[in-house]
Amino acid sequence: MDWIFNVFVLLGGLAFFLYGMNVMSNGLESLAGGKLEQILKGMTSNKVKSMLLGVGITAVIQSSSAVTVMLVGLVNSGIMQLGQTIGVIMGSNIGTTVTAWILSLTSVELGGSEMHPALAFGLKMLKPSSFTPLLALIGIALIMMAKSNKKKSIGTILVGFAVLMAGMESMSGAVEPLAESESFANLLTLFSNPVLGILVGTIFTAIIQSSSASVGVLQALAYSVPISYGTAIPIIMGQNIGTCITALISALGATRKDATRVAVVHTIIKIIGTGVWCVVVYGLMLFVTFPFMKEGVHITPVGIAVVHTIFNVLNTILLLPFTKQLEKMARFFVRDKEGVTEQEEVFLDERLLNTPSIAVSECNALAVQMNGIACSTLREAIQLLKNYTPERCEKVLSGEDQLDKYEDKLGSFLVKLSAKEISDEDSRQVSRMLHSIGNFERLGDHAVNLLKVAQEMHEKQISFSDEANREIAVIQSALADILARTEESYDQNDVARATLVEPLEQVIDHLIADIKNRHIARLKNGYCTIELGFVLSDLLTNYERISDHCSNIAVAVIEGAQGSFDSHEYLSEIKQSDADFANEYARCREIYRL
Repeated sequence: MDWIFNVFVLLGGLAFFLYGMNVMSNGLESLAGGKLEQILKGMTSNKVKSMLLGVGITAVIQSSSAVTVMLVGLVNSGIMQLGQTIGVIMGSNIGTTVTAWILSLTSVELGGSEMHPALAFGLKMLKPSSFTPLLALIGIALIMMAKSNKKKSIGTILVGFAVLMAGMESMSGAVEPLAESESFANLLTLFSNPVLGILVGTIFTAIIQSSSASVGVLQALAYSVPISYGTAIPIIMGQNIGTCITALISALGATRKDATRVAVVHTIIKIIGTGVWCVVVYGLMLFVTFPFMKEGVHITPVGIAVVHTIFNVLNTILLLPFTKQLEKMARFFVRDKEGVTEQEEVFLDERLLNTPSIAVSECNALAVQMNGIACSTLREAIQLLKNYTPERCEKVLSGEDQLDKYEDKLGSFLVKLSAKEISDEDSRQVSRMLHSIGNFERLGDHAVNLLKVAQEMHEKQISFSDEANREIAVIQSALADILARTEESYDQNDVARATLVEPLEQVIDHLIADIKNRHIARLKNGYCTIELGFVLSDLLTNYERISDHCSNIAVAVIEGAQGSFDSHEYLSEIKQSDADFANEYARCREIYRL
């Protein structure tokens, strides 16, 4: 009955393994933070670069399934096209083999007694059982005592790795008694049948939803039990097919057909590769006897890592030139419904929350788009006062409607994202966006207010005096300048540019006060009417609010770079004692004079 307890230990080891991998993956991604954003910006239609990108991202987050789910989310959001993902998928298949190489450290041999003590000590330290307790201790110390999120992430990675390796050794110990079991040896012989081996590998990996984990289980088995290459190779091929189940399940809720096709392409790549290399390997064996396939030659954990890597590398070499054909195959299996048009709105899919660093990058891209929409909508509204046209009115209303949608969707997504474990840099980025998108939306509202002012003047056929028009032209020039400064500082995350916004905002406030005083003087002298006074008051109020929102956005950029601070105290301090502020204010006052 001891075998029952061995099964319990095996399952417990698998649980530790999966948990450790998940913890280590989350820590690696959190630590990578902005680097993942930079990697993502390398996204390109070039096949080789896309493939290398997939290798890089998967090496960081240690999960090809997570990368594929992320791609499903990106395509479902409309951020990427199906064709762009195929090279990345192939690269992720190579990147995931890194885990198998790490796990192969369990098979390091220590050598004989004649070995130099220093070399023996070095080899012994390569054994996970030797160094993982130290990593666990360092990791726990960092998690408990470190103050920065970066150090805590490093601690999480170390603890995750230690738990993963403990699970690996637990599985190896649980299956060790099977080495003496004749019935188990006969069972393994059955798996040398390619079809049965592939089927077993596929089903097991589909159940635990991780090819890295299933390969790890096979390595643990190979460490304790003699397994032939003929048995291991079909199982490894099946494991590569089984890992597709995660992406296929994720794609079930996709609203775009292309998002579903991402998971289908991933599966097609694995199935074609398995089919082709089975035919090649077992076809050649009819004429050639491979030394490693001979009876009595057993595979090691390192050998499993080698086979796993060779399979995925050769698969990529084979299929990378045929990305267009793979895309056509996916469209054949997942067809568009006649007469149904897919949604064109670009918003973030919640699958991206599984990879927060990528989600932060894409949120930032949408926030930059929102910034551009807000500024261009305002420019159109300001032009309406000079040249009123129905087409321009429609652009303003359309822009304001877009901003409302962006603010609603992006704001909701950012709130969910802020609850995830993210790096300090990503946290500052999220804070900057949360403080800015409301201001972008309000800029759109003021654009509509300006449109209403222009409509009133157009319908009533009224206009300002020449003197008032000259004054309005000055403040509109200042407004165009502050919009440009705000847009550039946010798009480029440029703190130096952001610091130039507040001095100009103060100049605009003084210009508005001066124009109001001049209008009262004209009113007293009979050069203006009360009706035009109401119109001018509405106009200036909106101009003042626009400059206030520009100031808020600039402060969010500065806060995002420097960390959290009291914005009111910051603004009060620079107005009173900052020499650069005073100089820029004086320069702007000179430029924008009535």
